[in-house]
Amino acid sequence: MGEYDTVELQGVAREETLAEVRAQIAAWGLTMPDVRPLPLHFGLGRFREIGETEFWIANEEAHGYCGKFLFVFDGQTCPYHYHRIKHETFFIVRGSVRMRVGEEERVLHEGDLLAMPPGVGHSFTSIGPALVLEVSMPSLLRDNFFSDPRIGEGGVI
Repeated sequence: MGEYDTVELQGVAREETLAEVRAQIAAWGLTMPDVRPLPLHFGLGRFREIGETEFWIANEEAHGYCGKFLFVFDGQTCPYHYHRIKHETFFIVRGSVRMRVGEEERVLHEGDLLAMPPGVGHSFTSIGPALVLEVSMPSLLRDNFFSDPRIGEGGVI
């Protein structure tokens, strides 16, 4: 069993989902990095509602940086969480997302930036399909704290 088997789509569901993701990205005229995409359901098994597909460009813990693309289908949510250490910045490449930051909600559109300091709870839900670039400090499993206890300590992101 691989590192993400309990939180990632597998088999036919994975392949069908990735075909849809690739078709949308191609329709936007974009090229993604040649990496293994991670269609994550965060262990909840409700991917189309709570999930995202991650394309990791780099996660250079020794050098202090991480970069990844986060693809979300219309209405799909990255669940509410925070990081104790990681500071991250989101850039909306395509589409729009409804971002929850603490108790505040805001809509981010293509071209918008949002910095997220450590300790600030956040989630986002796509308004139509969206592609988000995350540039951050390294992603460490032990630094993800989700409000939904079913996701478990550490979670994934």
